[in-house]
Amino acid sequence: MRIAVVNFCGTVGKTTVASHLLAPRMKGAEIYAVETVNETAAGLGLEVEQLKASKFGDLFKVLLVRESAIVDVGASNAEEFIARMSKYDGSHVEFDAFVVPVTSGSKEQTETIKTLKALARVGVAPERVRVLFNRVHDDVAEEFPAILGFAGASRGCVANPEAVIHENEVFDLLARRRTTISAVLADATDYRELLRGLDRRKDPKLAQNAADMHAIKSLARAVDKQLDATYEQLLKAAA
Repeated sequence: MRIAVVNFCGTVGKTTVASHLLAPRMKGAEIYAVETVNETAAGLGLEVEQLKASKFGDLFKVLLVRESAIVDVGASNAEEFIARMSKYDGSHVEFDAFVVPVTSGSKEQTETIKTLKALARVGVAPERVRVLFNRVHDDVAEEFPAILGFAGASRGCVANPEAVIHENEVFDLLARRRTTISAVLADATDYRELLRGLDRRKDPKLAQNAADMHAIKSLARAVDKQLDATYEQLLKAAA
């Protein structure tokens, strides 16, 4: 499967989606960051090939020979990326899905709708455009009325209220440590047992790190299970 993660608006969690949701569940997928300004998945320790939107032709040729790829399009490059894509007639069909993350702010929802309209204008089929509701606190219907209203009226995208990532402190904790949920869960260290064997007075920093990592792993396990369900809801019947 080949997926583009795109939104004209920044700070909606595109790199979080690429790093924590998609990459662990798309085994063998190469990650391409179309970004010139902001941090990419490389900042979380993943292998990323970075390029500019102006090099869409190079990316297009790569997609023709890749069975699995994640293209993380930064907000600063999103408009040019879509414009360049339109110049290669039919190139959008090389993507199985365009994932459009959105958070609940009014600006974020407005910019997301602009993104959805832009994808429609270049001919992307509605069933290939998947909205992902990110940083959801409680209820999608209450927090995202503009997106649900647009999706219902235009039928220009799939906006499944079950395709959600809930607000969780683990993402900020992982960002500070520049790592991912997958990397944390792959760490076989028993930090609880390690903590028991430490003299906290002699090794306060080591003890604090062990306590922090035990807590992060606990959070990560719960979130990872939620992301399994999110992935299924987001991309069912997309391939």
